[in-house]
Amino acid sequence: MENLGYYCGSYGLIEEMKIPMNDRACYFGDGVYDATYAANHIIYDLDEHVDRFFHSAEMINITLKLTKSELKNLLNEMVIKVDSPDQFIYWQVTRGTALRNHSFPDSDIPSNLWIMIKPGTIKDLNQKFKLITVEDTRYLHCNIKTLNLLPNVIASQKAFEAGCDEAVFHRGERVTECSHSNISIIKNNVLRTAPLDNLILPGITRGHLIHFCHDNNIPVDESPYTLDELIHADEIIITSAGALCIAVSEIDGIPVGGKAPDILNLLQHAAITKFIHDTQIK
Repeated sequence: MENLGYYCGSYGLIEEMKIPMNDRACYFGDGVYDATYAANHIIYDLDEHVDRFFHSAEMINITLKLTKSELKNLLNEMVIKVDSPDQFIYWQVTRGTALRNHSFPDSDIPSNLWIMIKPGTIKDLNQKFKLITVEDTRYLHCNIKTLNLLPNVIASQKAFEAGCDEAVFHRGERVTECSHSNISIIKNNVLRTAPLDNLILPGITRGHLIHFCHDNNIPVDESPYTLDELIHADEIIITSAGALCIAVSEIDGIPVGGKAPDILNLLQHAAITKFIHDTQIK
């Protein structure tokens, strides 16, 4: 198949799938999601993404109808059915289907699982991103991978209209993250990355970046940093499931980075090596 959709046991081409109007995603965005990529029909970092998915669901009191193992088996079965070996895999769970009401429906109403798989590849690490800065007006639960992404969508559109690749959020002077990725900096041979509080998503690839630093004796400082520190960093690094580890060359039209190429190259090599190793056919 060219692509594949799934909704509560029904399968089909994504563009032919039908969703009940009363699914609480339609009215409230009442759910959580996760996403990653596959190469050679092998899903990258599946265990970590499923763990985060279940944790997000737990934080907003959604109970899934299947176990982690059952979800992983379902996703692995579905990627085989899509023709392209390189895929983007997205899944979400919503609180269920019920007439519109802000409070939760009855506890016996089951949650709804959505899955979307389409051809997709990770980005080329040789490219460099251009960013714009956007005031972070999101709510205070950014650590939950919720469906409520309107501020992210608006920020991404602003970046697109400015000819940029991403928007970096800041609350006052503090840098938080980007519209759909984490952001870290290198300064004086130290990796600086925002702490795992409620203002950023605990990125799977961000975690890998920290491990790569530890493996190569690069100090890591998980503390807030400012817009000024961002602009004057030696390197700026974007991390996500699809970007892995991409450098930034420009923010708000100002040239940035390019001052610690050896560290950048080492971390990018570690990221792509892990991806290739983990998605090889065994």
